[in-house]
Amino acid sequence: MTSPITSQPILRPEEPQAQPLNKLTTAVLILLHLGAVAALFCFSWLNLGVAVFLYWMTIELGISLGYHRLHTHRSYRIPVALEYFFAICGALTLEGGPIFWVATHRLHHQRSDQEGDPHSPRDGAWWAHVGWILLGESKHNNTRMMSKYAPDLAKKSFYVWLNNYHWVPMVVLSVILIALGGLPLFFWGVCLRIVVGLHSTWLVNSATHMWGKRRFSTRDDSRNNWWVALLTFGEGWHNNHHAHPTSARHGLAWYEFDPSWLLIRTMRKLRIAKAVQIARLPEQEVEEKAVA
Repeated sequence: MTSPITSQPILRPEEPQAQPLNKLTTAVLILLHLGAVAALFCFSWLNLGVAVFLYWMTIELGISLGYHRLHTHRSYRIPVALEYFFAICGALTLEGGPIFWVATHRLHHQRSDQEGDPHSPRDGAWWAHVGWILLGESKHNNTRMMSKYAPDLAKKSFYVWLNNYHWVPMVVLSVILIALGGLPLFFWGVCLRIVVGLHSTWLVNSATHMWGKRRFSTRDDSRNNWWVALLTFGEGWHNNHHAHPTSARHGLAWYEFDPSWLLIRTMRKLRIAKAVQIARLPEQEVEEKAVA
């Protein structure tokens, strides 16, 4: 089956629930969840602090600012060294390398909630949340295939290397944490942190296409969900995002808390971020014209 937009093989099979189990991915996820449970039996404030910091670094810098708003949608520009750092932070989530993540998300936008969407709740909430990862052939390391959907990243050898070896940063971090704090720090800084991060970002695929309010009449089922936004540093304002996918700002109203946008705005003021694309509500545009 091919996508009429890309004329390339797409990720979602015609009968997603009937696909074979990806044994390696399933085994890794089971071990991570077991480690997350073990973390609860070796609590310390240090372990919690490290986990919270790494969660912020990987989910906000890595996924929200990096993989999503920068690498996928090019909502703003930053120096190459910082762009690469955000990509490494993204790899530390164990959601795959940058080429895989970007390609999957671009396919999601092209075919959102239609045939060809890798993770639509129309195929079931469980499928959208995690089933699409557990079932079928994994494409995490198929850099050549996924590069067809992310040719801009594939031109840079760093992204090709990181996509092929996206697990290397996690191995390095694990060794460091074990050396500094033993297994308890590893359970908190790796296992528990990754599990919470995975489910939080998976909720963007599932919950924000099922529950919440719709400000814009997009062709998909995207919704704005405040509690997913809190977990993901602003990614839960998903209907806003689908209406304006290249906008660096997802929370468009004053009450839509979007920490990632606040950080991008700060980088813009410091002249670190440039070419920042910003969507506004119609009433905001009227107010700006009135002031001008």
